[in-house]
Amino acid sequence: MRVRGLAGIANVRPWGGPAVDIAFDGDRIASVAPAAGRVGPDVLDGRGLLALPTIVNAHAHIDKSWLGLPWQRYGGEPGTEGRIRHERARRDELGIPSVERTAAVLDAHVRHGTTALRTHVDVDLGVGLRGIEAVREAVAAYEGAVEATIVAFPQDGVLRRPGVLELLEQAAAAGADHVGGLDPASIDRDPVGQLDGLFAVAERHDVGIDIHLHDPAELGAFQLELIVERTERLGLSGRVNIAHGFAIAQLPQPRRRDLLQTMGELGISCTSVAPLRLPQLPLAELDAAGVRLGLGTDGIRDLWSPYGDGDTLAIARQFARASSIVHDEELLRVVEIATRDAAGFVGRETHDLVPGARADAVLLDAEHAMDALVRTPPRLAVVGGARLLHEQPRSDQGGHHG
Repeated sequence: MRVRGLAGIANVRPWGGPAVDIAFDGDRIASVAPAAGRVGPDVLDGRGLLALPTIVNAHAHIDKSWLGLPWQRYGGEPGTEGRIRHERARRDELGIPSVERTAAVLDAHVRHGTTALRTHVDVDLGVGLRGIEAVREAVAAYEGAVEATIVAFPQDGVLRRPGVLELLEQAAAAGADHVGGLDPASIDRDPVGQLDGLFAVAERHDVGIDIHLHDPAELGAFQLELIVERTERLGLSGRVNIAHGFAIAQLPQPRRRDLLQTMGELGISCTSVAPLRLPQLPLAELDAAGVRLGLGTDGIRDLWSPYGDGDTLAIARQFARASSIVHDEELLRVVEIATRDAAGFVGRETHDLVPGARADAVLLDAEHAMDALVRTPPRLAVVGGARLLHEQPRSDQGGHHG
């Protein structure tokens, strides 16, 4: 994939502040200085647009989509089990997983301003590790301009499918960054057994754990407590994430406060796709407890749902609206969560428009970060690792604020 290398971006407004020029050195930001109005052949003219760090998708499934194929009718039975069976019945005929399908999903994410993502990739007896191989090949086509953190994900359960735990072990040994889990109680009906197996793999191979936990209220809280106990006992602080975690929002406030406090102390993070039908994770309470929150698209255009277009900023807006967030400080906080503060979810120490950070930026025609969140305007340019990955034709670009 040919992408244009850049020496920098001129005349942009990071986070809506004064106009600056951003110079690159290799794939890093070398300097940020007041705009001087100089644009060369390898310098992108930012034209006073808003610049943000690229949007981090902290919860994706880029191996599962039928994006790029003709419309697929939604089918199967309701519920997690029904969706699993439906996907298993149809994925082969649709070429899932494949490099081609994954590449289409990656392109959609990039066009919406994402250059770094954490993706769950199905590992089961039907596909083995083929999904991970397809994701790696699709990401490699960007020649380092896009990065993906991989979670080996047992979508069909762990213990109820003999051999899956061994596949997760193989995936971890082969370089997967995390091993995943899925509703240890309601899917495997053995929460202790699933969690003991996953934590043992993580400990042996020094990888993280990222568990889908949809189970509600007290059932979910029970499993969270099991996860907390193992995280502390095995010394895996900062290596465990809870995806979805609906139970947190459904617990009485005093119980939730105590649970979040312990999670914060152990560095257990959360990711959400901001589902509209359920209460949102309480951002202010997570922040107060030191629990990091990441946002993601989940799957897009797949056999679980026909919705999704790869726009994680739109998910951030959905989270803000569903959480009744309206004040500037809170709106800005949501944008920070979707960009700068998601660095840890993709293995980065820093993800911002500052010297030393990776040269990843997205340009939008917006007044500031809050305006960008509530309007989610088109991404006019996307830069990853100092390379221009997407630029909307100038004829389609309007005027800009500032």
